[in-house]
Amino acid sequence: MNVLEQLEPQSVFHFFEQMCAIPHGSGNTKAISDWCAAFAQARGLEYHQDADNNIIIIKEATPGYEQAEPIILQGHLDMVCEKELGCTKDMETEGLDLMIDGDWVRAKGTTLGGDDGIAVAMALAVLDANDLAHPRVEAVFTVDEEIGLLGADSLDVSPLKGRRMINMDSEAEGIFTVSCAGGNTTTCILPLRRDAFSGCPLRITVGGLTGGHSGAEIDKGRANANMLMGRILQAIALRTELRIQSVNGGLKNNAIPVESIADVLVADETAARDVITEMEAALKEECRVADPALHISTEAAETAQTPLDAATTDQVICMLTCLPNGILAMSADIPGLVQTSLNLGILTTTAEELSAVFSLRSSIDSQLQMLKQRLTCLMNQLGGRVEFEGEYTGWQYQEHSPLRELMVEVFQAQYVHAPKIEAIHAGLECGLFAGKIPGLDCVSIGPDMPEIHTPRERMSIASVQRVWKFLVEVLARAK
Repeated sequence: MNVLEQLEPQSVFHFFEQMCAIPHGSGNTKAISDWCAAFAQARGLEYHQDADNNIIIIKEATPGYEQAEPIILQGHLDMVCEKELGCTKDMETEGLDLMIDGDWVRAKGTTLGGDDGIAVAMALAVLDANDLAHPRVEAVFTVDEEIGLLGADSLDVSPLKGRRMINMDSEAEGIFTVSCAGGNTTTCILPLRRDAFSGCPLRITVGGLTGGHSGAEIDKGRANANMLMGRILQAIALRTELRIQSVNGGLKNNAIPVESIADVLVADETAARDVITEMEAALKEECRVADPALHISTEAAETAQTPLDAATTDQVICMLTCLPNGILAMSADIPGLVQTSLNLGILTTTAEELSAVFSLRSSIDSQLQMLKQRLTCLMNQLGGRVEFEGEYTGWQYQEHSPLRELMVEVFQAQYVHAPKIEAIHAGLECGLFAGKIPGLDCVSIGPDMPEIHTPRERMSIASVQRVWKFLVEVLARAK
């Protein structure tokens, strides 16, 4: 029996559950895109699927709406694949294990992919329905949003006639998002030199952190495991001679890493373990509110490879302690809005290189460029290099927005209070679409989905029901 089949609206949860059965992490979207194409083919709908797996599905207006301006419904097909420690699911090949927990839909041991599967499910439900009134609907499903808005960047928008777009990639009901930051993915790369060293091999693990989305949760004070590891390694190096073999942590550039692991050699094992004990106590105190489960473990490790030489070990420690991370500036115009930040999301070591992958964000382009220059300057001094990719523009607030006015009117009628209108620090595809479609009028909405990008992600059933009712009414009144 399907887990969600008794939930209302049945069509929305039906399509969401079908999506969850298909692996669709970023970079693994061919199957889910083909599933959408098969959906369109089965219903005789016009569709456009490109080589990157983006897909546009079009349904013409219902009677009486032929002269109405089309509406674009937009979301992304890919999801962030994160697992609890010990979870054995292969998210590249296996579907999710859904469960209902009171008012919440969750996935056992993994992220749920409500970000942004619920947008796709709602759009498909609109396309599938025969009893809804609406203008021409242009459903746009992009790919690889979670790794740099890559699908939106490559998408050919020429099939689209609409200049009104409802993006459904927000995670808080009752909030209309109308502006977002721009950003990019920046990789700092340090070449490694190795040399033999006689010492005691240890494996140090920083774990138990809360993590979260590097845009939506960057202001929550949550610790970054990779940055904490840098502090620990520096503290050890001040007490005893140290050589790093490898340091690795994090899975996604836009997720605050919850674990970091370093294999090291130390001259004095007792001194090193004492430092780690001291650092664990200090960091637990620092992070007691945002990361109460933080822990640092130390165990004997095998000497798997020749360690870094002394100079390179110092360079790595310098990188991990001096590279900026977290909030750099708050907005002077919008109280509480993060203006500029970065997140060291992925740290990996190969035989030849250490790679630190950052998600950079800013609503001020000059500050984004400053941040790129700052990282470049430090890496040049260390003898490394910096690579940039996936740069996307911010989405500027529009003072005059007929779509927003319509949605506010419908919201007030349904909820009996006004929605909250806000800008966010996280990246949305709306900025890229605004750059490609002149005069685009856009609002982003979504149901309540706390703790996206973590295995604690969950989606409110009641909130989905209300947002669906709201969307249907907006379409009906969009003449």
